[in-house]
Amino acid sequence: MAAPKKGRRPTGAQGRPGRALAIILIAMVALTAGMFLTKQTTPRLGIDLAGGTSITLKAKSEPGKPDAINETNMNTAVGIIERRVNGLGVSEAEVQTQGRDHIIVNIPKGTNEKQAREQVGTTAQLYFRPVLAFADGAPAAPAATPSPSASSSGAPKAEGSTKPSAQATPSSSATSQGRVLSEALKAPGATASPSPSASESKKADDKAPAPSPTPSGIEAAAADLQAKFAALDCTNEAQRAAAGKGAKPEDPTLACGKRGDTWGKWILGPVGVSGTDVKDAKGQINPQSGQWIVTMQFTDKGADKFAKITGELATKQMPQNQFAIVLDGEVVSDPSVSQALTGGNAEISGGFTQQSAMDLGNMLSYGALPLTFQEDSVTTVTAALGGEQLKAGLIAGAIGLLLVVIYLLVYYRGLAFIAIVSLLVSAILTYTIMALLGKGIGFALNLPAVCGAIVAIGITADSFIVYFERIRDEIREGRTLRPAVERAWPRARRTILVSDFVSFLAAAVLFIVTVGKVQGFAFTLGLTTVLDVVVVFLFTKPIMTLMARTKFFSSGHPWSGLDPKRLGAKPPLRRSRRTGSGTGSVTAPLDVKEA
Repeated sequence: MAAPKKGRRPTGAQGRPGRALAIILIAMVALTAGMFLTKQTTPRLGIDLAGGTSITLKAKSEPGKPDAINETNMNTAVGIIERRVNGLGVSEAEVQTQGRDHIIVNIPKGTNEKQAREQVGTTAQLYFRPVLAFADGAPAAPAATPSPSASSSGAPKAEGSTKPSAQATPSSSATSQGRVLSEALKAPGATASPSPSASESKKADDKAPAPSPTPSGIEAAAADLQAKFAALDCTNEAQRAAAGKGAKPEDPTLACGKRGDTWGKWILGPVGVSGTDVKDAKGQINPQSGQWIVTMQFTDKGADKFAKITGELATKQMPQNQFAIVLDGEVVSDPSVSQALTGGNAEISGGFTQQSAMDLGNMLSYGALPLTFQEDSVTTVTAALGGEQLKAGLIAGAIGLLLVVIYLLVYYRGLAFIAIVSLLVSAILTYTIMALLGKGIGFALNLPAVCGAIVAIGITADSFIVYFERIRDEIREGRTLRPAVERAWPRARRTILVSDFVSFLAAAVLFIVTVGKVQGFAFTLGLTTVLDVVVVFLFTKPIMTLMARTKFFSSGHPWSGLDPKRLGAKPPLRRSRRTGSGTGSVTAPLDVKEA
């Protein structure tokens, strides 16, 4: 009988189960540590579990714009509404489209629901303001230092011009800056006192006009604005939201915005042009330079206003020759001006990508929301109702899990231990990942998502059953446990992968074609299906390999679930072997052990 060749790995090799178990253990520790480091120890709850208000907005067709209700405009409206609502401190609001012409706004309880409801469907505030000063977004150092230089995000030019945008030079000193602010406060209608709140401004509008500010009042207001500008930290979300809040259009104000990947802060003068003065704007390629630009077309009144403000800015130095495009209090662009722009048309250039040009065009054209919306329905969801439904869902899940465990114990006996521990590992991974996704991508656990997790229990248990049955089939063929575990794995692996692929494909299709809370079900189902593959490959299979080396399982103990007699195993395979010499021969049975 020929000896096996050296170096060839025999069929059913045991592999390295310790390595796989170490990988999944490290993953569990890392996810758990990340959960505690981010202080997100529980999954974020959706509105149906936390309670709050759900507002459904319906887009209305406008005269002269029959094709206005389209995917681009709906997505633009979602972005504007989401920014506005989150700017009110509603950091966990959900804004998403539903169907072709509806937008769902979910505002969790405990936030400024009333104010958010007042603003979700109203016109966004889009203004063109002259730049008075610019600095990095972080607070200024105690010592007065010149503001750093920055490159402009694009330059508006007369129609047909291709002159590139200029580079900014260091801004003026604090004294010069104060002089600029004082001049801005002398503008007609400007106030020499800190900006009032929105409610105070409304009350003031009903009264007689305030008297003109005195020189001392102007200087005090300018100094106050400078101090607030120096202390403003635009890298802080709360300070960004509060910057310039409540400022009237005729007043100078503070604002934050991004230049590339960094935050900057601005002192801005009174509004020169309103967003309602923009007739049309779009991103397109300049046929002469081949670069992406943003073209703007103003209304008749807007053209006059824009010509006036650009004529004034063109005579100044950086950064006072720039104007900021401000959407809901945030600077989205601050192009510089080199000449007065007349005729009602202008373009902005300066290193745009296709996406950035299209985005800015949408903001300019649809800053006041691209569509008109009306409230279709307003629903108040109480946490008590969601809590009761969650409780019922968890009870149903616990009952289902208990039935699965009872079935495993009765039918698989000792193998049930491996299945239960695998389910526990899967539960830990699912919980920690859901908690981290709430912090990372805003994933909210709603009732459909809980249902998806409950359904996943059956999918995961099915994978264990497939593998266990393959092992028992090998034992029925007369093989011992250790080779049976390894020979059963390739067959079980194919079945598990095909089954999980079908489940994941169904979840992916459901996620793509549905909207709203059904997507939560699809997302959870897809996530747990992927985790099922991870657990089976990196935990269930390695732990089964290790258990096969123990006496309890390898000896076929009646309570192991792998008793050959109970499974009706065939007797070991035998064949004859001739011994002796000459004409006589003796046959002796030879057990053929599986390789």
